[in-house]
Amino acid sequence: MSEHQESAGRPEGIGMRTMEIVVALVLLGLGLLVIYDSRRLGAGWSDNGPEAGYFPFYVGLLMSLASVVTLVQTLFGRTGKAEAQQIFVEWKPLRQVLSVLVPALVYVAGIQAIGIYVSSAIYIAGFMMWLGRYTWLRSIVVGVAVSAAAFMTFEVWFQVPLYKGIFNPLFFLGY
Repeated sequence: MSEHQESAGRPEGIGMRTMEIVVALVLLGLGLLVIYDSRRLGAGWSDNGPEAGYFPFYVGLLMSLASVVTLVQTLFGRTGKAEAQQIFVEWKPLRQVLSVLVPALVYVAGIQAIGIYVSSAIYIAGFMMWLGRYTWLRSIVVGVAVSAAAFMTFEVWFQVPLYKGIFNPLFFLGY
């Protein structure tokens, strides 16, 4: 068996067919969302020309149609056995990508809650400890130092306030 075929009855990764279905469904959902919102804005033609949602409506329609065609071809099209068993991504590289992607998503959510400065300090320190294998003390010092430098640069020197989050943990500084 080749490295891309099943071993012990389990796939070695996510299959190409599975990813084609997932991408077609996600793009179909986005296309339908564009159609829905375009109709809310007005997707017709008025006395003054096209309404605000006219062009987005047709872009969403084309996107949805292309997604349906892709989905039908993937589900009902004829593919050879070798094509059907192709691996899109193996589990080990996927875990490596997710080890960066998931913390980045948590970081973005953290920005909404506690702001960019505190979230950045936690994000930097966390990555240094987890992936860099630095000591917790060094990681925290570097994370706080980088965030403090960004704070001084933007808030104090340039006087450009950055988002501090819903809970604003830096309120005690007067910012």
